[in-house]
Amino acid sequence: MPKSNYEAMVHYEDTIKNKVKPERIFRYVDHNLRARLTNLFGNRPIAAWGSRDSAANRSRFESMSVGDDILIVEGETIKLLGKIADKTINPDLSRDLWKNLKGDTTDGWDLIYFIANPLEIELPFSEFKKLFNYSQNYSLRGFTNVAKDKLEEFYSRYDDLYSILIRIRNGDTFEEKKDAAYESDIEEDKTGAVKENVNEDLYDSEEPSEHVQMQWKLLRLGQKAGSKVWIPRNDQSRIKKEYQFNNFESEFTAGIDTPSKYVENIDVVWKEEFRIDAAFEVEHTTSIYSGLLRFSDLKIIAPNSNYPLFIVAPKSKRNRLLDQIKRPTFRKIEFEKKVRYLSYEAVNEIDDFFKDTTSGLNIDLLIGKSESLLAS
Repeated sequence: MPKSNYEAMVHYEDTIKNKVKPERIFRYVDHNLRARLTNLFGNRPIAAWGSRDSAANRSRFESMSVGDDILIVEGETIKLLGKIADKTINPDLSRDLWKNLKGDTTDGWDLIYFIANPLEIELPFSEFKKLFNYSQNYSLRGFTNVAKDKLEEFYSRYDDLYSILIRIRNGDTFEEKKDAAYESDIEEDKTGAVKENVNEDLYDSEEPSEHVQMQWKLLRLGQKAGSKVWIPRNDQSRIKKEYQFNNFESEFTAGIDTPSKYVENIDVVWKEEFRIDAAFEVEHTTSIYSGLLRFSDLKIIAPNSNYPLFIVAPKSKRNRLLDQIKRPTFRKIEFEKKVRYLSYEAVNEIDDFFKDTTSGLNIDLLIGKSESLLAS
């Protein structure tokens, strides 16, 4: 987006910053696209952007896929970061959304893409150039794709562009992915540790009930925080039977940057559009170590993720959790900096406080009620 381009800035305010009501979009799109957008955004307004329909732009547009990162750059500043939610070639919708304010053409911005998780970031474009080894003299010209070789090089070293740019904006460090030798060492450590813990805890008749109760409370709180919610497929039938709840997203891992096998077996996950909001491992009578292992796997393959990880356990297990964190497996990845302890008692307090409301909860409240393991 050219710097100081009045027309572009008006359009940005209208359909990115202020977003577009779904019903305005749905008048011009088919049933299938309407269903996909509704599944992702619900009734919330949707960020939309478009490009002129030239041969070059059409080729770039067709190469875009759902879940791809998108940057809107103004001059030398990354103005917005987001994910491609869907796309359509739609002159009628374009005419409704954007007017030609300059009056020098009747062409529209017919190559339309909808943006999930839009975040105004105001980051120097030079930071992106460094990550992808572009010359600092490189400048964008209109609608552009990152070269395939540069994408391959970046993702061979890093896990998630969206998270890394947020870390840079916040002044935080970011990490390269661990190599195969490191992961092999972790696997050996975990194998030995699991053998130690096979008989450490035995399921009793009350354990599943206690575990499911806490999962249910976290699911309910997630919905009140405006998130979509997920638990492992094997647990969903128990929740449905006990609480008549089955509102799990059928394509929960669609669009996220982390391989699904590292996410879908975590006890409770909150998600907004294509980004995870929070993840929870609930520990009752089983070993706390098992939940920590799932989180350690997650941080090894996605070291730059920004969402909070909570181990949820009774206060009576707090000291045991601290002992487990000291294991070599977790010390190697400074796990005490990346996981928080949330007590059953705190979850019960929050659940009770919000029992008569359907909204108003946010992640910051849970962080405030949880405990950092760093100083313990």
